[in-house]
Amino acid sequence: MLKKENIHQDYTTYSAGYQLSLTMDIQVYIPPHDPVRLLNQLLEGLDYKKLLSTYSDKGRNSVVPPVIMFKILIYAYMNRSFSSREIQRLCQRDIHFIWLLNGYPAPSHHTINRFRKHHLSDGVMEDLFDQFIERLHTLDEIHFKNLFIDGTKIEANANRYSFIWLKSVTKNEAKLQVKIEKLLQQVNDSYLTSYSFDVKNPLPVLEACLLNLKEKVIEQSLEFVYGKGKRKTELQRQIETLEAFIEKQIIYLDYQKMIGSTRSSCSKTDPDATFMRMKEDHMKNGQLKPGYNVQIGVEAEYIVGVGVFQSANDVPTLIPFLDSLKGRLSRTFKQIIADAGYESEENYAYLKENHQKGFIKPLNYETSKTRKYKAQLGKRENMTYDELNDTYTCANGRTLKPIEVKIRESQTGYRKEVTIYECETCQDCPLRLKCTKAKEGNSKRLEVSKKMLSLRTESLKNIQSEEGILLRKNRSIQVEGAFGVLKQDYGFRKFLTRGKIQVTVELLLLCFGYNVQKLHNKIQSHRCGQQLHPGKVA
Repeated sequence: MLKKENIHQDYTTYSAGYQLSLTMDIQVYIPPHDPVRLLNQLLEGLDYKKLLSTYSDKGRNSVVPPVIMFKILIYAYMNRSFSSREIQRLCQRDIHFIWLLNGYPAPSHHTINRFRKHHLSDGVMEDLFDQFIERLHTLDEIHFKNLFIDGTKIEANANRYSFIWLKSVTKNEAKLQVKIEKLLQQVNDSYLTSYSFDVKNPLPVLEACLLNLKEKVIEQSLEFVYGKGKRKTELQRQIETLEAFIEKQIIYLDYQKMIGSTRSSCSKTDPDATFMRMKEDHMKNGQLKPGYNVQIGVEAEYIVGVGVFQSANDVPTLIPFLDSLKGRLSRTFKQIIADAGYESEENYAYLKENHQKGFIKPLNYETSKTRKYKAQLGKRENMTYDELNDTYTCANGRTLKPIEVKIRESQTGYRKEVTIYECETCQDCPLRLKCTKAKEGNSKRLEVSKKMLSLRTESLKNIQSEEGILLRKNRSIQVEGAFGVLKQDYGFRKFLTRGKIQVTVELLLLCFGYNVQKLHNKIQSHRCGQQLHPGKVA
């Protein structure tokens, strides 16, 4: 008879025996120029008071100290590992992570998630990131001179079909309110009440009406009936209809609150995410997806600032992004370099007021060089301007004079002064169809912001200088190159966390790891201190 063999959870019981050996120091297996050594050295010099303050004095201590947990997360993001389960596996098997743990046990994925969610929010991650930027400044890597800015859209961790559109909500709410007014009128006629629907504050009136109807049910000792063959009373139908209307009205109000006043859509899965049209799509058909507008600022190839915005347009992001950097870093950048997507009078004026030199390409910079653009007779740029008389002369020799000055207010509240010019007459003009789309009998008009023209001319002069040409070349290399590394090389194309706060933490972890890896690469290639890539100036 064969002897049964027991199966043990401890697999060492199956071994014929292990040779006794003395454990060596694990760091002998890590090369002296490995980036994990640089990471450990740089992060040891940071101030972790804000991080440690997120832990309570009561209860047991953490299995892994917070500083070591932070090192593990940064090193994981340096090595393109963003999932908590993947980081847990690396802590159990990778010699570099085991060395960073310094004898502590590998944390579970729950521990890693809790640390990332609860201990790096509320400004903790921003504080550590800014400290590292200041450290790069002391190492003479960052000079706070040239800030290259660009943005990209990254998909949110949300269902692609969980959209809520403000236009649709507003339209359906208006239809609902028409039905509510009819029901209230019916109630007023039946019970001689005087309920009046308030569009701005609809719920109090509806709830008061519902309470009154339920009191009548008690007074009349009515019993509600349900099911096939049962005939409902008029009062029961009114109460059920009103309850359904109140439920829908609450949903519409919640949706409007989620979307806010500055957006047109949001996602039910992640209410902070906005539906944006992105360059790549999972169905390759340009479908809208929930995402965030991510802005970064780069100097000397290092990411020195990060911003997460809900607006798909880059124009309103520039000022809050620069204000955020000003409030967090010890110095302000002297020169701001951005592409045409950031051009606006408000942005130009902000840079001038803050004594920052702007290198922003005008929106029409490339098209203005084409033969087709120069042939468009109705363009202001193709007309002759008389500065003394403040008039424009069209291609047919007729004069456009100022007739009115208006104030245009942007979505952000910025007030822009616009001068309206009108042609003396467009009748019998042979060039009319090529010059204007105004109806027959009306003359051509131009709307011109003189302040915008002055600021644009100044910025155009900056970008066409030798320094401007070199900076524009470096913008495409440095900031667009940084996005290329993060999205293509690191494979970071979708956030794992939800909510603007957690998304910002995740992005800062990614950029922190990118900066450490960039410093390592510059040290090993003897490029430390290099601010700009040299280029042939045209």
